[in-house]
Amino acid sequence: MVETYYAGAYWRLRKESPEECSRRAEAFFKALAPIDPTFAQWFKQGRSRKEALKHRIELDPVTLEKMFRRGKDRTFEDLGFRISGWNGESNDQDACGFYITCGGYAEEVGNLCLLHLPNGSGPNSQRVLTAPVLTGLVRAMAVAWDPDDAVAMSDQHRNLIPDPPPDALVGWVTYLSRRRGTVPPLPAPVHIERVEDKGTLIVLTPERFTASNPEHVALAERVRELLDRAGLLDALRAR
Repeated sequence: MVETYYAGAYWRLRKESPEECSRRAEAFFKALAPIDPTFAQWFKQGRSRKEALKHRIELDPVTLEKMFRRGKDRTFEDLGFRISGWNGESNDQDACGFYITCGGYAEEVGNLCLLHLPNGSGPNSQRVLTAPVLTGLVRAMAVAWDPDDAVAMSDQHRNLIPDPPPDALVGWVTYLSRRRGTVPPLPAPVHIERVEDKGTLIVLTPERFTASNPEHVALAERVRELLDRAGLLDALRAR
C-alpha cells in the first residue's frame, strides 16, 4: 500500500478580516513557491481538469481577498473564510491541493491550512517527500499563519495514534509555537531548529518517515512522550 502524506497548520480562535487572511495567504504562497516547483502555481477547482486549468489563481492580495470574501460562511460569521485550490497536475500521484480556513472565532471550529501532498512514485513525490522540502513547507506555514502547531506526516502514521489524539500531533516534521512552551532535549537523530521568534521545528529523521518502519514509529512515540510530559501537546486556552 502506498503511504500518503499531508501537511497541516492549526490555530484556534482568531478573528481576522478577509484582508488580513489574504496577506497571510500571500506570504505563505510566496514562501512556498521557491521550495519546490510543485508549489509554484495553483488553480481554482472546477467540474473538470480542463475547466479548472482556465482559472489560475493570481497570488496577489486583491485576488486572494476576493476569494476569501466569496468563501465566507453565509449563515455564521464566526466560522471565518475558506479557500481551496490545486496545482493542476494531470497525474493524480503528482497532484497537490490546499484548503484554508482563516478568521474563524467559533468555539467549536478551528482555523487551518492543509496541503494534500503528492504521493506514489511520481517525480513530484520523490522531490517533495523529503525532510528538507517538508521542513521548508512547515516553516512557511509557521511564519505565515502563526499557528499553534503544524505537522507533516503520513495518513497511515496518523491512523496509528489512538483516540482521543493529543491537541498537537507529532509527525515526521512538527512545529510547536512558543505559546505551547519550551521544547526539551530530544534523542538522536531528531533535529530541532528555531523558527524566528515564533516557535520550534522538530524533524524526526532525515530519511523518509514511514509508518511501516517500526523504528520510525517507536522514535515518534518516544518524542511524543517527552513532549507530552513537558505539557506541549495539551489544548491551549482560547486567545
